[in-house]
Amino acid sequence: MNHPPLSVIIPTWNALRFLPACLIALRAQLGPQDEIVLVDNRSRDRAGDWARVYAPDVRVMSLAQNLGFAGGTNAGIAAARGELLLLINDDAMAEPGCVDALWAALRDSPQAGIAAGVLVFSRHPEIVASAGIRFQGDGVATDLYQGTPMAELPTEPVEIFGASGGLALLRRELLDDCGPFAGEFFNYLEDADLAWRARLRGWGARLAPGARARHVYSATSGQGSPFKQRLLGRNRLRLIVRCLPAPILRDCLPSILRYDLLATAYGLLRGHPAIAAGRMDALRELPALVTQRRHIQAGRTATLDNLAAWVEAAPSPLAALRTQRRLTALLGD
Repeated sequence: MNHPPLSVIIPTWNALRFLPACLIALRAQLGPQDEIVLVDNRSRDRAGDWARVYAPDVRVMSLAQNLGFAGGTNAGIAAARGELLLLINDDAMAEPGCVDALWAALRDSPQAGIAAGVLVFSRHPEIVASAGIRFQGDGVATDLYQGTPMAELPTEPVEIFGASGGLALLRRELLDDCGPFAGEFFNYLEDADLAWRARLRGWGARLAPGARARHVYSATSGQGSPFKQRLLGRNRLRLIVRCLPAPILRDCLPSILRYDLLATAYGLLRGHPAIAAGRMDALRELPALVTQRRHIQAGRTATLDNLAAWVEAAPSPLAALRTQRRLTALLGD
């Protein structure tokens, strides 16, 4: 399927063991006008050096320091030549037809600035790991359709809140309008932050159910690590303060506070202080976040009704805990 020039952006950090399969799966789906940009976030496994020798068709950017997914992806986007930007994790293997399905979803919806693919668990390819992003009234941005059998996904592209950075196709115009990922997020929720900023500016997002990739879930950072817990707690509050319009924030605030109080208490009782530490990091940044909020909200063009329609009801704490346990069970198989 013909498409405008496309740049694949792959930020990598200590995932060389997955990278050859990732590249092989992509090459078969790209045309001569397309390119692959590998951003080596100062990997200890020297992924950039490997690519220069064994993947000479790949453009390699070796960063002087690890900038995380957000900063690494931004560096790749800045260097990329394509009108379309395909983001994919270094531990994801795109299935045949993935790129064409992503482009078809964008091509057929001019108001959409981003198309989301479907990530499935590498050891359970019949189960969805992520098919975009959903946003809840308690301030949680989480993976859409996670844990759902593939057979229950829509068969045609549908409108969704936003796309996961693990597998997404973006129009460059969206980033020119909304700005890149928030580099200071480093890892986690930078895609949800961008999804909100795009929605505020009136951009749509589409799920391309035919665009699939097998994903080794949390291969690099580790599920439930203190590092991940701290960044999730910090970036959650950053996103809420920066992106939620005042009326929506006011309506969601009781559920947001309840969630954070319960999460903090759970972390302290179970010996996971990073959950509380991340939230304290964000609270210390509050003056700067308020300044960022003013700038972001001043550019809003979407109506409040349109934005509020994407805020889903929050599950009960017990239901959320059950969902987390199901995910843990899937990863432990």
